[in-house]
Amino acid sequence: MRSTVVSKFLKKKTSFYLFIISGTGASALTYYNTLNPNRNRHSLLDVITTSFNGVLRSSRSLYTITANVVDYKYSLQGLLKDTDEYAQVLSEVHLRSAKRILKLCEVNQGFYIKAGQFVASVRQVPKEYSSTLASLQDQAVPCSFEAVKEVLISNLGSDLNEIFISIDEQPIAAASIAQVHRALLKDHQEVVLKIQYPGLKNRMKMDIATMSLLAKCVTWFFPEYRFQWMVSEFSKVIALELDFLQEARNSVTTAVNFKHNNRIRVPKVFQELTTSQVLTMEYCTGRRVDDLDYIREMGIDPRKVAKVLVEAFAEMIFVHGFVHGDPHPGNILVSLDEKQGFRLVLLDHGIYKTLDEEFRVNYCQLWKALVLLDSHKIQQVAQHFGIGKYAKYLSLIFTGRTINSRSAFGEGMSVEEKTNLKQEVKSLSMGDVSEFMESLPSEFLTVLRTDALVRSLTSKLGSSQRERLVVYANYALHGLSLKPDSDSDFVSNGVRTRIMSRIGHLQVRLVLELLQLLWWVRDTRQALITWSKQITRLVNHHHTPISVIS
Repeated sequence: MRSTVVSKFLKKKTSFYLFIISGTGASALTYYNTLNPNRNRHSLLDVITTSFNGVLRSSRSLYTITANVVDYKYSLQGLLKDTDEYAQVLSEVHLRSAKRILKLCEVNQGFYIKAGQFVASVRQVPKEYSSTLASLQDQAVPCSFEAVKEVLISNLGSDLNEIFISIDEQPIAAASIAQVHRALLKDHQEVVLKIQYPGLKNRMKMDIATMSLLAKCVTWFFPEYRFQWMVSEFSKVIALELDFLQEARNSVTTAVNFKHNNRIRVPKVFQELTTSQVLTMEYCTGRRVDDLDYIREMGIDPRKVAKVLVEAFAEMIFVHGFVHGDPHPGNILVSLDEKQGFRLVLLDHGIYKTLDEEFRVNYCQLWKALVLLDSHKIQQVAQHFGIGKYAKYLSLIFTGRTINSRSAFGEGMSVEEKTNLKQEVKSLSMGDVSEFMESLPSEFLTVLRTDALVRSLTSKLGSSQRERLVVYANYALHGLSLKPDSDSDFVSNGVRTRIMSRIGHLQVRLVLELLQLLWWVRDTRQALITWSKQITRLVNHHHTPISVIS
């Protein structure tokens, strides 16, 4: 009954919708003129085209957000928040709203696809949104070659034949902001050209402005749903990704960071053929990291792929302090290698975050405390991050167990703990989640998002949570060993504090080694039991008397 309210409301409000379109169109044109006060008069056609597209895209957005606001307002009206009925109806509204946003992203394409991908990768949004919008990871409509060729000419020169023997007009990949074409240089070097879609920056400015307006509208109707932090973070991310010169620099830095790791490959960048809109890289063979059929067909153990993947990103976070912010499956290839069996090729280096050194050390300290369930240290680090109020949830977010859990590291929670947690979480509102996310440093948001994407990938590859957590814990200790903790400085605190710090490191290392030994014993015991049962069944089957029918 409640779910039909929205459709009835919108059918009755056709005039209201037309008002939204016209108002948005005027706003879009005014906004464009404000952004481009000194534009050339001969570009009037571009102005009209951009403004018209802005009208359509913005009006769809406002229509969608209006539908969602009405749905939430009317569907939840009169329901008590702490009841099962409220939770069920809320989940249904989340799902309907997520489907509307999915449709909006699919129609508007471009930055809306990117925004949907961004939301899907944030674990702190309702699961109905993240699961529904996850389908956007592989959706992008390629542009005609004639259109992107204009971008090539304006960036590399009018005579492309002086640079390339050939350029494949059929893209091998298409994303939300660019598409990729194979090409052959004059020296017969095979390369790929990542070419930005034409007119993207103007659309970005208008789309970001619209998204910001929508976030404010949602907050006005629902004060507890504050998504401005998400729009702000997304706008920073997308601005970085639009500069291919920055992506080239990120790629070079990552290649240097992993130069001693023969399992990780970063494609070489051709700097002389790279601009802010065109990126030229060496062509690398391989298949997507989540292509399990290919991985198994090549005789590669998917769990080994997962381990290399986790180690690479753990090294970025805990050791390098230079983190790839978009490790979705299309950006990581599994490539065959004669010596190692396989290597991972890291692509798309547009979104990176340089972690402040103090943040990196404190994040390592947090993981050390999570292993030991050191509630005092967890609280201390949380205070440093500005989220002391939510310190008790950090263990749950990262390791899947509560701060008072009796379960071993990597083992999750008992049934009793899950029941108690379910009751406790009921007291949390969306306002609490919004406050938590708004309080986080931008570095924390990056590692949360990266961890969520890595977690999803390793799960698809068949790796367990405990394997990922142990890798993280080990790299956190390695990260701490690179620089003495501020509270163990020799001059200010003396030898005793330094010794205690080293003992703490050894304690964590011992806990991890014992856990892995216990897991090995348990897994071996289970394997032996399974093997024994199979042998018993075979023996019993062999000795079963055969009845003779006369």
